[in-house]
Amino acid sequence: MSAECPDPGPGEPQSQALRPGGHYGTLVSGQCPPASTPAPWSLPRWRAYVAAAVLCYINLLNYMNWFVIAGVLLDVQKFFQISDSNAGLLQTVFIGCLLLSAPVFGYLGDRHSRKATLSFGILLWSGAGLSSSFISPKYSWLFFLSRGVVGTGTASYSTIAPTVLGDLFVKDQRTRVLAIFYIFIPVGSGLGYVLGSAVAELTGNWRWALRIMPCLEAVALILLILLVPDPPRGAAEKQGEKAVGTLRSSWCEDVRYLGRNWSFVWSTLGVTSMAFVTGALGFWAPKFLFEARVIHGWQVPDFQEPGSSQDSLIFGTLTVVTGIVGVILGAEAARRYKKVNPRAEPLICASSLLATAPCLYLALVLAPTTLLASYVFLALGELLLSCNWAVVADILLSVVVPRCRGTAEALQITVGHILGDAGSPYLTGLISSALRARRLDSYLQRFLSLQQSFLCCAFVIVLGGGCFLLTALHLERDQAQAQAQAQSQQPDTGTLDSKDMESKGLLSGISASTEDP
Repeated sequence: MSAECPDPGPGEPQSQALRPGGHYGTLVSGQCPPASTPAPWSLPRWRAYVAAAVLCYINLLNYMNWFVIAGVLLDVQKFFQISDSNAGLLQTVFIGCLLLSAPVFGYLGDRHSRKATLSFGILLWSGAGLSSSFISPKYSWLFFLSRGVVGTGTASYSTIAPTVLGDLFVKDQRTRVLAIFYIFIPVGSGLGYVLGSAVAELTGNWRWALRIMPCLEAVALILLILLVPDPPRGAAEKQGEKAVGTLRSSWCEDVRYLGRNWSFVWSTLGVTSMAFVTGALGFWAPKFLFEARVIHGWQVPDFQEPGSSQDSLIFGTLTVVTGIVGVILGAEAARRYKKVNPRAEPLICASSLLATAPCLYLALVLAPTTLLASYVFLALGELLLSCNWAVVADILLSVVVPRCRGTAEALQITVGHILGDAGSPYLTGLISSALRARRLDSYLQRFLSLQQSFLCCAFVIVLGGGCFLLTALHLERDQAQAQAQAQSQQPDTGTLDSKDMESKGLLSGISASTEDP
């Protein structure tokens, strides 16, 4: 005796067959029909683009916060009586707190409201930045603590915002939007330095640089609340399907899944190599360019301040310009090349990094003989490095299931900083100091020691290119598995094997055949 099926609700189709007793309830086969599915989650295209514009604006402010202190660093040192060695701890505390909090925000972003988490992060970093402008010079430790809180707040945005974009756009649209989003990394970095120094010069008080930023961030918070939706995870991949939340998995299960996702593992190591080189360049390149000009006789040696604002300005301008152009070129190349080669993204990353290595090497070895050629190859190297930022984000979003993307972003940020730019400036300086200890104490030997210590960056960037080549070997398989899991809405904690894929294909084929008349 078959069980009675519930009567269809108002507006639902009468798909049941009439039984002999004149009652509706079961199909002729004796089975109940599937429950009707609600309308899929959708968003007008213009709303999605408005939300992307707001997220790009907040990303600009996010990276301005990273470097606004650098623009007023000398004023901060004088105000709090901070030595050079202790001043370097400001960025260490900032990045350290970012690393510790990124996995936490990744976990929250995968399980709770991303919009609420982003709002909390903005309130946290803007409040800490504003309060730090009122700290007395007697409490310098409190200023260090405030920079750590700012780093904690920015971690929320760096881990969660790309996943929101990933759920608003797919394929070529997502590649373009991510390219624009990551353009604001070099732009925000440069503007943070400019805003800090310009405001301090105009007002005569460096604290106003920290008081203007919260005003811009208050506007960002309002725009976020009013204009940015919180789409269901994986909504963009389920066009025409029901976007529902998957069953929750634990953080440890997510990490195990990511550890078996070889495309994610190898691309994360590739990103780490990029962070290693950009961290070393950002810290030591201005000094290297200054000492190169001294070698050429264009600059008077200064053993007290081995750098100048002119070199910082030149390098900063190169970073902003090459960053904008590189991100656009990389994203457009990936979008076009994907049409003929599904492994285009990791191959573009690998080729750009392998081409960066000789550019960086020539920039180093040509500096003592022709400084102009050194600038040219340095700019080319930065351009090629910048081609990858949007592309690697697109790789992550395509090979990781939606429920784990926040955790994946957090782990990639953490690994990239810990093994990359958190230690590369120190390692470069350590090698330079070791080389100088065995040489005569002259300005030329100082320059040569720093030049040769930079050569490790060329070696690391080649390793990064190899990591992306390995990513290309696993990309299609991991993309197919991520797509299969997202569509099946199953709470798998590991990757699907070939038998799972075949069984899913077999089941879908059986169901399709039963629907044929």
